[in-house]
Amino acid sequence: QENVVVVGIGNVAMDVARILCKTVDELKVTDIADHALAALSKSKVKNVYILGRRGPAQAAFTPPEIKEMGEFAEADVNILASEAVVDANSQKLLDDSNDKNAIKNVETITAYAARENAGKPRQLHIRFCVSPTELVEADGRVGAVKLIQNDLVLDDRGQLKAVATEREEVIPAGLVFRSVGYRGQPLPDVPFNESWGTILNEGGRAVDAAGDQVVGLYTAGWIKRGPSGVIGTNKTCAQETVGLMMQDLQVNRMFEPSAPSAEAALKLIQSRQPDFVSFADWKKIDEAEVAKGVASDRPRVKFTRVADMLKVARA
Repeated sequence: QENVVVVGIGNVAMDVARILCKTVDELKVTDIADHALAALSKSKVKNVYILGRRGPAQAAFTPPEIKEMGEFAEADVNILASEAVVDANSQKLLDDSNDKNAIKNVETITAYAARENAGKPRQLHIRFCVSPTELVEADGRVGAVKLIQNDLVLDDRGQLKAVATEREEVIPAGLVFRSVGYRGQPLPDVPFNESWGTILNEGGRAVDAAGDQVVGLYTAGWIKRGPSGVIGTNKTCAQETVGLMMQDLQVNRMFEPSAPSAEAALKLIQSRQPDFVSFADWKKIDEAEVAKGVASDRPRVKFTRVADMLKVARA
């Protein structure tokens, strides 16, 4: 397909666009799976459209992600000057919050909008204040995406929301990716915030509806704070939670299992999941992937089948 649409404006959307825009030479020095690299070597993609329903100041990607978009060997980044403009309400919210990531994003977006197109073989179009309303069929498959342009309006809570206008357009698309976030699902007997799609918690300690700690229950990552950030964010998030676990351990605020030994815990895990992977097993898998990568001057060559991973782990 020559024209691809990616719905969403976060880091995952940028990841999809990056893979589609990079050349095989750029990708083959990464840890991308061999079968994916083989498929991408046959790519006919010429245009990639990233669609964001709100403006540059509300973009969910991080500064390093948007910066890399302008460094592709054979793809130009295109942003309409009119869509790069930050509206007055967004600017005020930026000024009040002093969100450094958002400010940096806006600076980069503004620079891209002013950049002259170099005429590279592939074109990346980053759109703001647009929402898809219809997938248009052509010969039994998607042939285009109909868009509605949005205005940003302050709601009763002082938050900017995208409100559809009557301005429509159609862009060609033979392939559409949906990358609009994640919503956590509740577990039995685990306190859950339905509005946010997260486990009820304070800093990682699970709490009940009254705000009282649920002893022995902790959370980290997106199910703790919602779908935001990158791997580094999750690391910091987990460290916060583990810090609270250690505090609770010091004051004996924890479960008191009938069989508290590590051996008993291992036996329980094995009974429930015989194919579980220990840290020692993971290290074997990691070492094997890195070793496979050395031959082709790559960081690693990933296993893509669980059976292959388990074979290495059990060796």
